[in-house]
Amino acid sequence: MARVIQKFGGTSLATVEKIFNAAHRVEEAINNGDQVAVVVSAMAGTTSRLVSLTREISALHDAREYDVVVSAGEQITAGLMALAIQSLGIPARSWLAWQLPINTNGDHGKAHIQSIETGEIINRMCRGEVAVVPGFQGITRRERVATLGRGGSDASAVALAAALEADLCNIYTDVDGVYTSDPRIVTKARKLDKIAYEEMLEMASLGAKVLQSRAAELAMRNKVIVQVLSSFDSVPGTLLVDEDAIVEQKVVSGIAYSRDEAKITLTGIPDRPGIAAGIFGPLSDASVNVDMIVQNASDDGSSADLTFTVGKADLERALEIIKLNQETLGYQTLLFDSDVVKVSVIGVGMRTHAGVAKKMFETLADKGINIQVISTSEIKVSVLIAEEYIELALRSLHTAYGLDTE
Repeated sequence: MARVIQKFGGTSLATVEKIFNAAHRVEEAINNGDQVAVVVSAMAGTTSRLVSLTREISALHDAREYDVVVSAGEQITAGLMALAIQSLGIPARSWLAWQLPINTNGDHGKAHIQSIETGEIINRMCRGEVAVVPGFQGITRRERVATLGRGGSDASAVALAAALEADLCNIYTDVDGVYTSDPRIVTKARKLDKIAYEEMLEMASLGAKVLQSRAAELAMRNKVIVQVLSSFDSVPGTLLVDEDAIVEQKVVSGIAYSRDEAKITLTGIPDRPGIAAGIFGPLSDASVNVDMIVQNASDDGSSADLTFTVGKADLERALEIIKLNQETLGYQTLLFDSDVVKVSVIGVGMRTHAGVAKKMFETLADKGINIQVISTSEIKVSVLIAEEYIELALRSLHTAYGLDTE
């Protein structure tokens, strides 16, 4: 007997027919003798509609009431899923965030799970009852509902798996696993049988939509074995595992990209201590996340140009903050560009192999693609390029690193 978490995304629950399809997945696990807890997202499109309604009522809304509204989608799906499982003759019960409870901090709209109380739910599961839990939400110390940010149901599932000491956490999506790149763009992209936690974390944070980055982080921290697989096809998915569990590790495992990037450049800023803090401090205080950064000093060392990236959704806010601080910062011009994309090569094999960045730069140069900004970590190299070159860049890099072949 295994204890299994099954998480179904919005596309897997978009209709009543698809909810019943998901319920049959639960039935298969029960017939296999497993104890099962299910985590559900809202039906596809529901959360976006609730967000739009909230913004239509109030552009500057109360974050606590926003969470009350947008968390409703998962509550509805949890009830429907429990009913569908019951219709198959299997005992099932929905458990809302306050009933477990799932405890979070008070950062509404992007809360973090702090603990999950599992005593009663384990008793029920041991008696053969399926627990159905709405993802994306928890309860604060003040007993207010708090949401975890878009895609937060993945984090809910992995956190529940860790709390229940589950043997496996299955993330059911509309794709059948993690690919070496986006198969919609790179036709030769291949599904990976296994991927290291760190690689998945980088891929998720760099634009891969198959798993939320916080879920990958939780899985790595708690050593939760996660499988990403299709709701609609009965084929093995991709397992997230420790690096040591992968026998033949390629230098580069995947090519990721993110269109959610905007570039900001400040020219002629004084080259003196405290200027960077004067720029990035106010942005941090306004919860604007800065990613890639590059600085170029003038020949005489008196001034510099500073380029950095932010999320497209934060661009207007970032520009406003910088303009308000122009007198203090002393820059000459403020430039921005939202027609850019970040492309990244990822692989734990980079730790022991040189020349990965060189190959990336040479490949892009051969295709006439200009690199605007570069950032690196131990297992990834990212570059910022013009958005018009995204397809050419992905396909060229995929071939260059030998990912086209089996």
